[in-house]
Amino acid sequence: MKRIRFRKLSRRYLDLEFATEGDVVVRIVERPGRWMAADDAARMVEELRSVVSRVLDGRSLDYGVFTGEKQRLDRAVVTLLSERGTGKPIAFNALSLLGVPLRGRSLDVIHLGLAMVDPAHRGRRLSSVLYGVTCALLFFRNQLRPIWVTNVSQVPAVVGMVTETFGNVFPSPDPRKRRSYDHLMIAREIMRSHRAVFGVSEEAGFDERRFVITNAYTGGSESLKKSVAEAQAHRIDAYNQMCARELDYDVGDDFLQVGQIDLQTARNFLLRDVPRAWLRSLVYPLMFLLVGNSLLPVLHWLSPGRPMGDLRPRA
Repeated sequence: MKRIRFRKLSRRYLDLEFATEGDVVVRIVERPGRWMAADDAARMVEELRSVVSRVLDGRSLDYGVFTGEKQRLDRAVVTLLSERGTGKPIAFNALSLLGVPLRGRSLDVIHLGLAMVDPAHRGRRLSSVLYGVTCALLFFRNQLRPIWVTNVSQVPAVVGMVTETFGNVFPSPDPRKRRSYDHLMIAREIMRSHRAVFGVSEEAGFDERRFVITNAYTGGSESLKKSVAEAQAHRIDAYNQMCARELDYDVGDDFLQVGQIDLQTARNFLLRDVPRAWLRSLVYPLMFLLVGNSLLPVLHWLSPGRPMGDLRPRA
């Protein structure tokens, strides 16, 4: 297998596969419902379900990409990790690109979705890689412009990981971090239009002051509900205290976190969170995306004698 392969690379959709220095093959697929053959999409969904079954002891999930519905796959970005020799799926992250109006324009917000790692492969820092690698690639694809991200969780370890990984995150145990107008508008639109993406029904409430979804496990995500004892703690106790104080685990509350990935976030992730063995494998896809989406448009614009899309060349 080649070290890096762009299965499908255009200005719209991405299908990227690369092997790491270890025994893991990473495949990142953008919006598969819009271009992938139905049989291939169904096979990918079954691979995701196989990881879910191993993590949840045979239980399944019935929301988002796990339904296999084209509408869900149309806005999904799937990161699938497999064993190099056997091809067995061992971990995944299912992001979603959600259309949100903000300040008079429409933008895509990355919803971090669900990440799962096969119990036999835990302890290899795969969870942070699953979130960070895909977001970094999308950030480079977006010409290094900041991108808003959202996350829904009741697990202190996940809540803390998102806050520590991304920038401008609310809510936060840090009292200096305030809810801005943009935070509130994005949260309102997510709850108004995109509940089904993270398995929350219309009967769930939303506290706009604390960004807490009340009675959240009512729309297909019931298998993910945890007690206080089952929810993995974070190494920084402030996140554990915030979750215990603000969330009712008996009812089933979640935080809706809203933050951003920007240049500082991407730099910190690449230098701090990515295993050193992975860095060499990531350099090439990041550079291809940056050159293809930033430098090439400039070079094309500076060649007025050739057509550029619908623009005719200058005589």
